[in-house]
Amino acid sequence: MVSVKGGTRPPWVGLGAGVWVQIAAGNGYTFSLYSHSLKSVLGFNQRQLTMLGVANDIGENVGLIPGIACNKFPPWVILLTGAFACFLGYGVLWLAVSRTVESIPYSLLWIALCIGPNSAAWLSTAVLVTNMRNFPLSRGTVAGILKGYGGISGAVFTEIYSVLLHNSSSTLLLFLAIGVPVLCLMMMYFVRPCTPASSEDSAERGHFLFIQAASFLLGLYLLTTTILDDVLNLSSLVSNVFVLVMILLLMAPLAIPVKMTLYPSRVSKPGLLDQKVASSESLTQGEGSVEKTEPLLMGSPSTSNQGSFYDGDDVSDVNMLLAEGEGAVMRKRRPKRGEDFKFTEAIVKADFWLLFLVYFVGVGSGVTVLNNLAQIGIAQGFHDTTILLSLFSFCNFLGRLGGGVVSEYFLRWKTVPRTVWMTFTQIIMIITYLLFASALNGTLYAAVALLGTCYGVQVSIMIPTVSDLFGLKHFGLLYNFMAIGNPLGALLFSGLLAGYIYDNEAAKQQGLYPSDSSAACLGPNCFRVTFLVLAALCGVGTLLSIVLTIRIKPVYQMLYAGGSFRLPQSTSH
Repeated sequence: MVSVKGGTRPPWVGLGAGVWVQIAAGNGYTFSLYSHSLKSVLGFNQRQLTMLGVANDIGENVGLIPGIACNKFPPWVILLTGAFACFLGYGVLWLAVSRTVESIPYSLLWIALCIGPNSAAWLSTAVLVTNMRNFPLSRGTVAGILKGYGGISGAVFTEIYSVLLHNSSSTLLLFLAIGVPVLCLMMMYFVRPCTPASSEDSAERGHFLFIQAASFLLGLYLLTTTILDDVLNLSSLVSNVFVLVMILLLMAPLAIPVKMTLYPSRVSKPGLLDQKVASSESLTQGEGSVEKTEPLLMGSPSTSNQGSFYDGDDVSDVNMLLAEGEGAVMRKRRPKRGEDFKFTEAIVKADFWLLFLVYFVGVGSGVTVLNNLAQIGIAQGFHDTTILLSLFSFCNFLGRLGGGVVSEYFLRWKTVPRTVWMTFTQIIMIITYLLFASALNGTLYAAVALLGTCYGVQVSIMIPTVSDLFGLKHFGLLYNFMAIGNPLGALLFSGLLAGYIYDNEAAKQQGLYPSDSSAACLGPNCFRVTFLVLAALCGVGTLLSIVLTIRIKPVYQMLYAGGSFRLPQSTSH
């Protein structure tokens, strides 16, 4: 059994702290709250603004460096790096929007929008990798919870923005530059490796249900209070009470470690977990692990006691079997799906790229709508788009939380591959984009809600699928490589497609050249072609998802036979 640093304390403290860090990691979702100030104060056109949105997505999702670092350094180092990136990036944006520094170059603002939201990659990697290793037998549930809170963070920041910060973009950027790093420093001590939780603990399911219920209540509360504050124009006192209750709901996951401290229960025997989590599921930092090997002959049985390693190309099958029987010589072998893959071993697999393409289409198209949500609302006659952002955030949260819960349930019940739910949601996304393109009266809220839910499911399903197929040891790097699909989609679909079409249409309406247009575009034609292209892309994504599901179904039948997670026997070598 592999030793785990961090003592024998239960991992629920780290999960509770991880919830707060995931909220902080959602700072990238605030782009639409201050993007209008970037456009008006600095005089950018829509294409320039969408390219800044692409920078935001690149920073938020390109986490290859934190993915590598999470196997080299303890979580607190990753969190500290993320806090510094947040301070630096949003600090520069605050200097520009507040006019503290005049004439900051566009290129510098673009770089700042890569650095600031890149804190999300560092923070999310630290809490996600640590907690999935702390709960190796409940990966889908943990991923759904953490990414669910990350999804609802947009609504949390919207509440803070509208109530405490009085809709001030410059104050919001200052809050992101200082408040988020302070929160990370406070939570840094609690996010660390612990003794892995065992599914034999009868209270574990109840604890997860409590966190899921608390998070759902928080999401519903945020959506309701945002709508009430917008419609009824509530007093500042009532709005401040709303924020206070929100903070109390955010603290709900911490009730579990408090309860376990006050009322300790008898934990399961560690041997039960040892039998289920093989030594290849290394939870320690660094690369020091035993290679997967199997017997190989270097010669006849009589000469094989030297123990050397050969490739075996010139050895007969008979001698091979004899040597394997005696265990005389070992050779390296490639891992099988479900075992721990190195990055170089995973990227040569067809399943890896199929999953990447499916995720790229799903989240890349979804983030295009998210980045342009304010302009989409204005084009259809909605001048206050905070409700649209809150609705998207809430449904994004539901999709992330529900995707993790539903996929885990059907996986253990009928060994249904998680990617089935990616297929279903991409079909729904086709219908949703056609609904956006039609621009029928009264359909915008429904379309935003459907898209937010499907977007969330895509995120929450991809994460545990990566760990199921390629193991937990190098999960941080593999997951962050998959996440590149988000900014890549934003660059292609939002920056190059949506921004170009929007500016062309705005120029037609104003009688200007596209490069001279910084005016708003009105009417369904502003985004209609974009939505039709996104619908076609999701059709391709649906087909790829079906192929992937058929390919990996035997893997899930092997891993979850009998309704409980088990690793292949070969991983114990």
